[in-house]
Amino acid sequence: GVPLLLLAALYEDERTKPLWIAGPPGVESRVRNLAAAMGHPIEARAWRFPLHFEEFAVGRNAAVGPVQVSAFEAYHVPDTKPHGLRVEAGGLTVAYSGDTGWFDELPQRVAGSDLFICECTYHTHNQDFEYHLSYSELTERYEDFDCGRIILTHLGEEMSSRRGTCDLETADDGLSVRL
Repeated sequence: GVPLLLLAALYEDERTKPLWIAGPPGVESRVRNLAAAMGHPIEARAWRFPLHFEEFAVGRNAAVGPVQVSAFEAYHVPDTKPHGLRVEAGGLTVAYSGDTGWFDELPQRVAGSDLFICECTYHTHNQDFEYHLSYSELTERYEDFDCGRIILTHLGEEMSSRRGTCDLETADDGLSVRL
C-alpha cells in the first residue's frame, strides 16, 4: 500500500511536509520496485515534499523524524521481514507487535511500554496458521506482559465479532488514544 499512500499524499493531500518511510533492511528498494511494478515509479514524479527512507536494524535505535524507534524481530513468514517496533517520544513509549505469531521474547520486547498495540487476528489459537496471535494466547499469558495499556488490532473475523466484549481493549477505525 505504500506506493498508493505516496500518490495520495502527493495528489490528494497536497503534502509539503517531509515524509519518512521506515522499515526493515531493503525497505527503500522494495517500495521503489513495487511502485515501478504498479506503474507509478517514484523517480517519474516531482515530489513537493522531501521523501526519506530509513532502515531499522534490530536492536539499534534510530531517529525517525522527531521520535526514537527500535525494531525487534517478530514471528511471521520470513520473506516479509517481520518486525515489531518500539517508538519513544516525549518520555512515552508505544510498542507495536507487527504481524506475528507467539514467540517467547514478545513480553520482554514490549516491557515498560506505556501502550502496547498488539495484533490479534484470531479468538482461539489457529493450529493451521501460526503467524498471527490469538486472544486465547494473549489472555493465557497476560501476566507476562509488563506494560501499561494493551490495545488489540489486526482483528480477524472471529475477533471483530467480539469487539467490545473482551477483557482486553480492541481498536476500531478512528480510535483516538490519549497517553
